[in-house]
This record gives sequence, C-alpha cells and structure tokens, in this order.
Amino acid sequence: MADALALTIPYAMPGQVAPRRRATWVWLLAPSLLFLAVFTYWPIARVVVDSLLVRRFGGAVGWGFGNFARLFADAHFARAASNNLIFAVGTILPSLALALAFALALQHGTRWTMALRALLVLPLLIPLVAAAALFIFIFLPGAGLLDHYLARLGIGATNWLGNPDLALGAIIAITVWKNTGYYMLFFLAGLAGISRELLEAAAIDGAGAWRRFRHVTLPLLGPTFAFVGIIALLNVLTQVDHIVILTKGGPSDSTNVLLYYIYQQAHQNNDIGLASAATVISVGVLLALSMVSLRRLEQGIHYES
Repeated sequence: MADALALTIPYAMPGQVAPRRRATWVWLLAPSLLFLAVFTYWPIARVVVDSLLVRRFGGAVGWGFGNFARLFADAHFARAASNNLIFAVGTILPSLALALAFALALQHGTRWTMALRALLVLPLLIPLVAAAALFIFIFLPGAGLLDHYLARLGIGATNWLGNPDLALGAIIAITVWKNTGYYMLFFLAGLAGISRELLEAAAIDGAGAWRRFRHVTLPLLGPTFAFVGIIALLNVLTQVDHIVILTKGGPSDSTNVLLYYIYQQAHQNNDIGLASAATVISVGVLLALSMVSLRRLEQGIHYES
C-alpha cells in the first residue's frame, strides 16, 4: 500500500518543491501577478520610456535626455519643486510635532482622552476635496469665518488664497489640520509598545519627565518616526486635491507643486515627455528618501517588553 501511494506522489529532492505543488502556487498567484504587471509595472515602464522619448516637429522622434534638459530649464518646474520643498517642511515637521504632543497628552485611555482622540482623528474621515470646499468659506475675504474673528481683534480683511505670499501658507495649514490626527494614531501605538518598566526604572534613577522623554521615550519611538516619515513623504507628493479646488496652483504659481505641475503638462499642455520626466524625477527623489527612512526603520531599537 505504501509503495502504491509513493508512486502517485511526484518525486522531489529534500528542500525542493514538488512540481504539482509548484504549479498550484503559480496558478494561485497568476491573477495577482497579472494585475500587478498591468497596473503597476507596465505604467512604470511606460513613464520611463516616455521620459526618454523625444518628440520633434514634423512627427520625428528620437531617444535621449532632451525631456530632462527641457524640464530643468523650465522655470515653472523650478518653482513647483521649491514650493514642494517648502510644503514638505511646512507640513511634515509641524504635523509630526503636534501628533507626538497629542499622543503624549492622550496616551492614557480615559473617557476624556478618548473623546479628544476622536475629535483629533475626525479630519481623517473628511475627504480632502470636502475639506477644501469647507475652507473656501473659512478663508473667504471679509466674510469668511477666519476674517470674522480676526476683525474682532482689529485685523482687516485678508485675501488668504489670492495673495501669493499667503496662499501656500493657507494650503500648509489645511494639510497640517488634515494629517495631524492620522499621524497621532501611529505615535499612540508606538507609545503603547514602550515598556513601563523602562520608564519606572529611569524615574527611580532620578530622571525627570524631560530626561525620561529625551533618553527613553524618544529613542524607542525611532522606528515609529521612520514609518510615519515615509507616509508623510508620500502625502507631500500626492495630496493635491485641496490645491486643485482652492487655488489651481495660483496665484502666480505660488501654490503649484510637482504633482499638479505633472498634471498641467500631461493634460493641459499635452506634453507627455515633460510630464514623464518630472514623474521620474519626483519618484526617484521619493524613493531615495524612503530608502533612508526604511534604513532607519531597520536600525531601530528593539527591546523586550
């Protein structure tokens, strides 16, 4: 009976996968691999090819880095890149700082802190387009909610979205309001994973609240910072819904960022080569920064609870 059963099982060397089992894995993974290839790898390959495909007058085409040369010579791209850098610094640093402060203040699960957590997370549930539509009425010059309360302090009406010196700051404020509660959730999870014994031991050794935070809590939150940092970088390059609704990159390109610049070149100017080159540059920078954050995540402090 054992010999007959052995004849029906495909032979496989130790450490190898039987052919029949390997075929089963392939068939199970085939749909996912197909969708991954069609919707992920093919678009990436197409963008890279389009960035290297130089179209000339008369329908002639060639290959090279002409699109990248045009891109770096474009003053609008330089302005969008600088705006995106200011947007990144102005949103990531305040959002992370506020998220950590709120997480430290609300880490103990009482009824009061649970209600405040829900209030801070509420902006996460509001779509960015809807939030932008709401802030149109808040920033409305003279009649908006913000100018209404500033008028009580003797401050005159301000065109928050129409002034090139103030428009990007208004966009940054909306983004910080939108993302702070989301990042707070990750810091709450990170704080929950810190052993209370470590903090109690530091307190017994005479460390005050600041020293415990500086030398115990903050280092142990290193992996959390790295993870949240990657998400924040992704949001910096992908969150443009409110820019489209509120300013459309204006006034005078003061709120134009890289993703909206790519949209303008691809869909308004029909310049696929320039849009593809900008996409490759943007994704390359994002990938490099993400690799640094992932390296920091891998080198994070691990401890036993």
